[in-house]
Amino acid sequence: MKIYKTTKGLENALRVLRAESKTIGLVPTMGALHAGHLSLVERCVAENDVCVVSVFVNPTQFNNQTDLEKYPRTLEADAALLAGAKCSILFAPSVKQIYPKPDTRVFDFGQLDKVMEGVHRPGHFNGVGQVVSRLFDIVKPGKAYFGEKDYQQLAIIRKMVKDYKYPIEIVGCPIVREKDGMALSSRNMRLSKDERKRAVRISQTLFKSVEMAATKSLEEVKQWVIDEINKDSILNVEYYDIVNSETMQSVKSWKDADKITGCITVYCGEVRLIDNIQYKK
Repeated sequence: MKIYKTTKGLENALRVLRAESKTIGLVPTMGALHAGHLSLVERCVAENDVCVVSVFVNPTQFNNQTDLEKYPRTLEADAALLAGAKCSILFAPSVKQIYPKPDTRVFDFGQLDKVMEGVHRPGHFNGVGQVVSRLFDIVKPGKAYFGEKDYQQLAIIRKMVKDYKYPIEIVGCPIVREKDGMALSSRNMRLSKDERKRAVRISQTLFKSVEMAATKSLEEVKQWVIDEINKDSILNVEYYDIVNSETMQSVKSWKDADKITGCITVYCGEVRLIDNIQYKK
């Protein structure tokens, strides 16, 4: 595995590989890698001649400075994991490499960023658009891989690719969970042992709610999920919405859309956790 820290160095290397007709896949990450990330890397390795993984904690997508500062940075450990997963290239740039000058671009994601994460993290998705488009322009992959845990983000990236006519296939990969069902997240390492034990209530509640959906109304299921999670004093639901899987807009009944997803964000102590569940696939 080769490691590049400059945009120019990476672009030069990829130019050579492209001249050899090598197919290139990209897995954008913010580091602190876990088995969820590695599942994306494994798929990228399997489907492309060259697998590029970026590790970059993007400042423009954090609307909370403290959250940015506390975000785990484990580049050495990340590099070891990626080498073991047969990643071809690790791109670990500085902020200056990604943003040689301030990025003032403003993206129009329609209604996709006006709900859920878009409401609670103003500017977050614009920052995602900035960094992902920069990575696309630098790497020029044929395929790019994103996890379905960030469900709303995946929808927004698909729209950006369509609107800006990027010749890139966006591959969504399933959520990877711990044995007890908790969704893997880099933020999990910030949980204490007690918090980690209690946070599993989030996924357990979502799983139960799928069974309830067969006999209960959408509003009943929605309220039950919120109440059930909030029963634990350490957990606080920021929002739970049941939405059309493609438009991200709220639905009022199970008949309102062919594909329906429940998206949740919960604070476990000070750590913000997200998850989602499919009601209709």
